[in-house]
Amino acid sequence: MYADLSRPPLNAVALSRAVVFDGSLWRELRVVASAGSTNADLAVLAREGAPQGVVLVAEQQTLGRGRLDRGWVSPPQAGLTFSILLRPPGDFPLSRWGWLPLLTGVALADAVTGLAEVVTRLKWPNDLLLGEYRHKAAGVLAEVVEDTVVVGIGLNVSTCRDELPEQATSLVLEGAACVDRDTLLRAILREIESRYRRWCDHLGDAAGSGLLASYVETCDTLGQEVSVVVPGGPPLRGRAEAIDSTGRLVIRTGDDVHAVSAGDVTRLRPTAHPAPRRSLRLDPSPHAPR
Repeated sequence: MYADLSRPPLNAVALSRAVVFDGSLWRELRVVASAGSTNADLAVLAREGAPQGVVLVAEQQTLGRGRLDRGWVSPPQAGLTFSILLRPPGDFPLSRWGWLPLLTGVALADAVTGLAEVVTRLKWPNDLLLGEYRHKAAGVLAEVVEDTVVVGIGLNVSTCRDELPEQATSLVLEGAACVDRDTLLRAILREIESRYRRWCDHLGDAAGSGLLASYVETCDTLGQEVSVVVPGGPPLRGRAEAIDSTGRLVIRTGDDVHAVSAGDVTRLRPTAHPAPRRSLRLDPSPHAPR
């Protein structure tokens, strides 16, 4: 039984029937009441030889991690917290695996846009921003585990203002048209599968698969003056010009150009009037990026 009628549990049986079938990428969907970290738990299964397509969902995550080792906390049944196990084909460059978290971000944005009918953008590399003020509603964390990639997603669905940190939001707070977690999870998994299959068919080539163009259209960081805090180095301040062929953010600082693979991005001069999603179209060449 659950006490909060506004936050019903996920229907694990119905979800499995909807996404696990012959020909689907998804081979197994598990829903657990609580997990320290779905990424950590799925990494254990990966090391034990679990097949591609395992999905692990936790109704509550107590030790969740975001990028740069930040915590990710959500009340029970208030969001979607899950990880997926992918085994990219071994016949294309390992450097192209860096596109998987960006691919997941684009798929997440597409699913939320289609169902929730709210303005969605991505802050590089894959934070999902919602609404006029571009507050964060979701994050993605990808980790390589031997020959697999474990990708974790955390999306705030019914989380209230007093349950969130500053500058964060949820689908409920943005007046989303759909806040049904079962429906959202199915849509997100469908979008990830579609994008992933196309990416694999093109041997991980982001440009050839259309992933690069989709990411550029969705990215809220490109064309902005930014400060990027990079691990182990001083902040970079400059203009975010492009995404390179491996998914890195290209920053121009005066006459120098830097390609950043990981970092925390802050906008220095936000635009006065937010543009709708997919309005930003930049030529990603000569550099096209987690």
